[in-house]
Amino acid sequence: MALSRRLQALSRSADRISEWSGRAVAWLTLGLIATTGFLIITQNVLSAVWLQEGVTYMHAAVFMLGAAYTWRHNEHVRVDIFYQRFGERGRAWVNLLGTLLLLLPFSAFIAYEGWLYAADSWAIMEGSSHTDGLPLMFLFKSFIPAMALLMCLQALGEIARCADCLLHTKSRRDDAQ
Repeated sequence: MALSRRLQALSRSADRISEWSGRAVAWLTLGLIATTGFLIITQNVLSAVWLQEGVTYMHAAVFMLGAAYTWRHNEHVRVDIFYQRFGERGRAWVNLLGTLLLLLPFSAFIAYEGWLYAADSWAIMEGSSHTDGLPLMFLFKSFIPAMALLMCLQALGEIARCADCLLHTKSRRDDAQ
């Protein structure tokens, strides 16, 4: 039971982080809507490159920082040819193997490469390529490793959840005996 409590605690911790990032992104979405509306209304009057870039930055933040939250709530796109037919243990196995063999290696690669990419941008305090754009390109590029790290944390929670399910859910074969 001690292992089960630890697995559940790990899963809850990862879920809390994903919930926090998802709620922050939800508020950012309101800012994105307001800014986009303002941009549409004033685009013929103002030629505000900085405002257009701001919309792009917020849009990137919403998708990248909301990815782990979306996965946590199982609202992501899933190609499930067989998944729906599986029982609880079968789904746990699919989720566990998919997370270990696909998501974690890919997210770790994106985190590493994204970190290098963002670090180069931070080193020169990279700004916009437009003279009247936002001087914050380094922040924009930081969303890449942030997204990958949030996905890795949520992956640890998913692994813990799957392991707990596999350790404590009887298979149909066990029920038949």
